Formats: sequence, C-alpha cells, structure tokens
Amino acid sequence: MPSTPEGVVDADVVVVGAGPAGSATATHLARRGLEVALLEKTSFPREKVCGDGLTPRATRQLIRLGIDTSEAAGWRHNKGLRIYGGGGQPFLLDWPDLSDFPPYGLVRPRSDFDDLLARNAVSAGATLYEQANVTEPVLDERTGRIVGVRCKDGRRFRAPLVVAADGNSTRLSLAMGIAKRDDRPMGVAVRTYYTSPRTDDDYLESWLELWDGPPGASNLLPGYGWIFGMGDGTSNVGLGILNTSSAFGKTDYRALLKAWLDTTPEEWGYRDENMTAPVRGAALPMGFNRQPHYDRGLLLVGDAGGMVNPFNGEGIAYALEAGEYAADAMTEAHRRGVGTPSAERALQGYPARLKAELGGYYRLGGVFVKLIGNPQVMRLCTRYGLPRRTLMRFTLKLLANLTDARDGDAMDKVINQLSRLAPAA
Repeated sequence: MPSTPEGVVDADVVVVGAGPAGSATATHLARRGLEVALLEKTSFPREKVCGDGLTPRATRQLIRLGIDTSEAAGWRHNKGLRIYGGGGQPFLLDWPDLSDFPPYGLVRPRSDFDDLLARNAVSAGATLYEQANVTEPVLDERTGRIVGVRCKDGRRFRAPLVVAADGNSTRLSLAMGIAKRDDRPMGVAVRTYYTSPRTDDDYLESWLELWDGPPGASNLLPGYGWIFGMGDGTSNVGLGILNTSSAFGKTDYRALLKAWLDTTPEEWGYRDENMTAPVRGAALPMGFNRQPHYDRGLLLVGDAGGMVNPFNGEGIAYALEAGEYAADAMTEAHRRGVGTPSAERALQGYPARLKAELGGYYRLGGVFVKLIGNPQVMRLCTRYGLPRRTLMRFTLKLLANLTDARDGDAMDKVINQLSRLAPAA
C-alpha cells in the first residue's frame, strides 16, 4: 500500500477496528478491488467478551466471506437451542430448516475467531496494521469531511472513506459528533469459562429464569443466562441484563452469575474451583443506538452503530451483514467518484439499506425488551409459553431472526410482515 514522503499511508478506504465488523467490511472491499487499510489497536490473537456462540444467521455470513465452517476446520457445530424456564424440563428447539440459512450454528472462541477473520481479510487483499491505536479523525478544513485518521504513535492513514468499526466506545464516531441515542435499548453481559463434562453439548443453552436459590422458591433475578459447550473441555457461561430492567446498573453482575450457577447441578462443574478465566463484562449496544450510520465520509459498522439484536443480544451476525452492505455502498461510490453528488447518493444507500433490512425488526425488539424488563412478565411468558411447541418455534424464529424472505411458512410470513409494518428504528 503506497506511502507518501511524509509517511502517510494512502488507501481507498481506512477501516478502524479489526473485529468481525471491520474484518468483514475489509474483506468485501478488497474482493471488490479497493485498497484497504485495516487498523487494529492491539495485536492478534486478543480476547473479547462474547458468548462465542453463533446462530445460523452468522454462519451464513461467514460462508459468504469464504470461511470454511466445517468441523474439520476447527468449528464446533450446534443443532439448535435448549431453553430452561417455567420450572419444568428444558425445551429443545432445532434450528429451522430454511432456504435462506444453513441448518447449523457454530461455536468458536473470540480470540481465535477474530484472528481468523482478520487473516481472511488479508488473504482477500486488505493490509492489516496492528498496534494502530486511532486517536482522532483527520478532517478536511473546507468541508468537514473525514479524510483519514491519526494514531497514538503518530502514524497517519489517509482515504476518502473511513469505516468506524471500533466497537461500542467508538471514539472515532464521538470525535465526528455522532452521539449515542438514549431512547434505544442497551444491555450488559458478563461471562467466564469453566471446565465441565458438558463441553461437547450439541445445543446452545438459554436460561430464561435466573434464581438466587432453589428454582421457584427463591428470588427471581433480572436477566437471562447462557451456557455454550466449547468442545475443548470447557463451557462458556454468562448472563445478560437489559437497561429496561430496574436492576440495570445497580446489580453486582458477578454475584448474580454465581448465585444462578450455584443452583445448577454440582456435577456440571460450574463452581469457582473449575473457573478457568476471570469474569469479564461488556456493553451490548442495541437497536441502532448510534446514528446516522453514514455522515461526511464516515460509515459506522457493528457495535459502533449499535447493531446488536435487541431480541437475543446477538451482535456478530449483524456486524458481518452490515460490513457487506457498507462495502457495497463504498464500492459503488468509488466507481462513481467519491465526493461527487452521485457518489454521495450511493453512500446514503447504506443507512437506507440498514433501515430497510433491519429497522422494523429492531423496532419490534425495542418493544420486546421493555416487556421482558419486568421479571414477572418474563416469568409468565416462560411458564405459559414454553409448554407450547408451536408458539416456541415461532418465538425461536422471531428472536433469532431466522425466516425465509420469499418462500417461508406461515410463521415466516407473519414475522416478515410485522417487521415491514413496524416503523424503522
């Protein structure tokens, strides 16, 4: 990638952040023939707080990126979701059999997953710069457009288009005056790992009721929990709480995690002596809580744009999808001539496409999180909803956003129509 005599690196697009959002964007751009500088503030491999479980929606995007998702390539496949709640036996739901999505989900540690995606971007033709900690945008004084970024070590990268894929904190977006919206949901998740005989579980596991003692005879705790078998002798175990809960921001999440896990069978191994990593937490920015997603040469992708699904806390699938949408818009703008009115119209197509594809669905998700923010509502839903298999199949499709766009069944048509009718988030 060319450098000027002053040491500035020139590119067609600078992508800030080499997590799933940034690496996916860089891969799609490079495959379309653009010169891409992909900046990562740390070095790979590195850790991120995540459940490590991926639904078929994320699996589809990985396939579109050219990733080999076979078990031989190191991925652990899962068949569906096991749901605990309502006081009875757990409820098993296989992923739906659809035309638009593969029939399996995946599990892989984020430390390995992010490294793999970044290397995939490099294989496609992007140039990865590690230890490139971006501190500020470089602006055109005449227009106010972003024309590059400056790093903590003094390095500068210049491009007519810049992607903020720098996560929930997204200092780049803030420096450009794009603030978080407080009228959109936000979550907090904590997770850790335990050695466990359940490591080879074929299902992702979701606990819709968390108790601080015997289930049904103690206090119902706000939030939901997950357990994902990693296939390496450990389980990824965590929980999430939404800001629609009265306990948001007032809860000791680590104590909450321990209180729940102490109610699980001891032979599962989820006790302090079997913990293999510290409990770590992260924010879950939901429902497009930072907008606009395009402004003056800057495109927001992934957590930087608040793209976590309010229904289930899944962020990676939508980061990967948005990366492809952003790459489509930037490639079209590049061909039309960045800076021209025609190119600007192409770039405005990116937020328009996000709203068309996900805006209504995310608006429904906002209503959903307000309802389940009340623990008693959650309790009623699990008690009376879980025994009804047809209702739970519908709920799985809705929460995981897994429907066929054209040839789906009646459930798909209802969910798709609800998403179309809801005002865009």
